Amino acid sequence: MRRRDFCKGLALAPAAMASPMLMRSSFADEASSIVLISQTGLPYLPMMVMDALKLVEKHAAKAGLTSLKTDFKSLGGTQSLIDALISGQMQFGVTGVPGLNTLWDKTAGTPNEVRGLCAVQSMPFMLVTSRDSVKSVKDFTEKDKIAVPAVKVSNQAICLQMAAAKEWGDDQYARLDSFTITRSHPEAAVSVISKATEINSHYSVAPFYYYELATAGVHNVLKSYDTLDGPATNGTMIMSKKFYDANPKVSEAVYAAVTEANDFINKKPGEAAEIYIKTTSEKRSSQSEMAKFISDPDNIWTTTPQQNMKYAGFMHKVGTMKRLPNAWKDLYMPAVHDLQGT
Repeated sequence: MRRRDFCKGLALAPAAMASPMLMRSSFADEASSIVLISQTGLPYLPMMVMDALKLVEKHAAKAGLTSLKTDFKSLGGTQSLIDALISGQMQFGVTGVPGLNTLWDKTAGTPNEVRGLCAVQSMPFMLVTSRDSVKSVKDFTEKDKIAVPAVKVSNQAICLQMAAAKEWGDDQYARLDSFTITRSHPEAAVSVISKATEINSHYSVAPFYYYELATAGVHNVLKSYDTLDGPATNGTMIMSKKFYDANPKVSEAVYAAVTEANDFINKKPGEAAEIYIKTTSEKRSSQSEMAKFISDPDNIWTTTPQQNMKYAGFMHKVGTMKRLPNAWKDLYMPAVHDLQGT
């Protein structure tokens, strides 16, 4: 696998980052190399499959881009990924819908407008805790530390705010914010399982919540699908409209690669599990157990955006998003406009 430490990757290739012309293909006048960034956990399995099976290169070659190079990197948190996109250190990255909404809100109508290329999957996240007395969000107190990938801006942080608003009213949406703390999913899971740090709760993604819930004394408090009233996009592939317009063949190749990766995962969960284990050096789960996680009915491997407007409506209502898109299509590139998104 070619997943390397992000900072090390930047250090080894400063010239490519500094000179956009070096990334152009003389053959097709499109980018000759791209950086794609994801984070940790099962929600990023489509990216791992794309990398392992060289799916972007495959679809680029079909479009006449026979020498396109891809560099898949992994970052630990939402804010780092956003920073990488804004600074031009990546062309594609997977983040939550709130991250997309925030970037679109800040850039819409500018030369650097950010949109989603497509959804990567729909998956829940689970709010788990090791504190027996916490049965619902009402029971959290200053005694608790709830780990999320990024306070106030991550998928989990916004969904927790939505849960608070449901419980106490819109004006109380930030009531639980002071209990949250930024941690990567692997680090947070270790804390909850070991019960050795101040972090006793975690708004977790697969496969980490499977491991946490298998630990004695750890239980589920809330499932994101309950707050969102059904399945919702967990990860979306974001990019700049400027790059999309200048590189239609590359963009289409990436979209086709995500589509094929999801089809592969749906049809061959065992092989997808093998790719996940090899990519992440997973040691806790066997291939058969990971395949079972992948095939969980809650996990929907699709490029169709779901519940984007529910997030946008909430964020606009509480003031964390200044402008409200007219429809989910405002947030996405034309490649997916024919899909039945929400």
